Amino acid sequence: MKDTPLANCERDFLLKAIEEKKRLDGRQTYDYRKIKITFGTDYGCCFVDLGKTRVMAQVSCELVAPKENRPNEGIMFFNIELSPMASPAFEQGRQSELSVKLNRQLERCLRNSKCIDTESLCVVSGEKVWQIRVDVHMLNHDGNLMDAASIAAITALCHFRRPDVGIQGDEVTVYSPEERDPIPLSIYHMPISVSFSFFQQGTYLLVDPCEREERVMDGLLMIAMNKHREICSIQSSGGIMLLKEQVMRCSKIASVKVSEITELINKALVNDKKARKAGGRCGFAESMPQERITALKMDETPVEMTDVTETANDIVQKAEAPPQTVPSPVVPVPGMGQVGQGLQNTWGLEDEEEEEEDDDGDEEQEEKVTKMEEEQSSRGDVVEISDSEEEEVIILHPETTGRGPKNAGSSSHQKGAATSKKRQKK
Repeated sequence: MKDTPLANCERDFLLKAIEEKKRLDGRQTYDYRKIKITFGTDYGCCFVDLGKTRVMAQVSCELVAPKENRPNEGIMFFNIELSPMASPAFEQGRQSELSVKLNRQLERCLRNSKCIDTESLCVVSGEKVWQIRVDVHMLNHDGNLMDAASIAAITALCHFRRPDVGIQGDEVTVYSPEERDPIPLSIYHMPISVSFSFFQQGTYLLVDPCEREERVMDGLLMIAMNKHREICSIQSSGGIMLLKEQVMRCSKIASVKVSEITELINKALVNDKKARKAGGRCGFAESMPQERITALKMDETPVEMTDVTETANDIVQKAEAPPQTVPSPVVPVPGMGQVGQGLQNTWGLEDEEEEEEDDDGDEEQEEKVTKMEEEQSSRGDVVEISDSEEEEVIILHPETTGRGPKNAGSSSHQKGAATSKKRQKK
């Protein structure tokens, strides 16, 4: 599934905001989003939240045969998985260009920088070595996946403990954590990636771009560095030409950010170590008694409520007095009414009076018609009531069996009615 394209108006809005040194989430140009590091129940499981970007890293190990050209060194393997759960643009079971790019950059950042002592992973030279596998899963994509993946991977490697091994002759014994304490990996330094996005052909620079800012950027520069200000890897993408001064400026910014993130990782590792020594529950087991799930969480914003009443009273005292309310005028238009303070409700009163007058007029007309019918019936004349003059109505009387003079009278009466109609038409 392809990603939803960005509208032109939204693209122009983002670029205009970047020109004015403003960002959608209120950060400054060189500010990182909030970083949160948590650990799972087992060693080597780490969750990293970089704003809304969420990444999980899991480290595992197994005994394998070493490579022929390096029989005394262990093997490091990295795998990044972009699941559709992170973004609809990612497809399941299919490697995209982004996943290959992230995987190569992570290998260049961690394995090629020699941050882990691979010789300490050798058990029997040329026969058995430890293979350390780092699986990075993207849980939510909101931009800057590389930085979040590098932080999660190096933190999970520092948190991981491999089983202890005993060798007697040709036999290799792997001890469980209950028998012997697991052994941590020997890590020389912690390389961390810092991403810089460029806009308007390198005119504007942002640190830690979000997902929407990545869509409108012209180029991306990723610098992997440790706290000793040693550059482990550097990669530029997007086809943008950068000057030497721009790269030096980015490296200085990256050194400051890397030292801050390294201190945060060390604090998280120390806190987790204290919690495990105290026997406290960690990871998913910690969330069970609290009846909450770690995946569905809500950040609480601290609000200061100490001097709320005093502040409210000061605002009320300093505020201007409200203007006096003037009663709105009554609208004398028929069919209109108004309800207000001190005013009488006239809604629909005029209509009711008109309806009453119409009812009285109808009753008078009905009385007149009934009186006329009674008079005509007493006279014995036939009256024709018709709205149009063109219609001709003939009233047929039922034949009555009786004497001849009555029939003759009825026929003469019909003739008289017909002649009266003709006169009316003329």
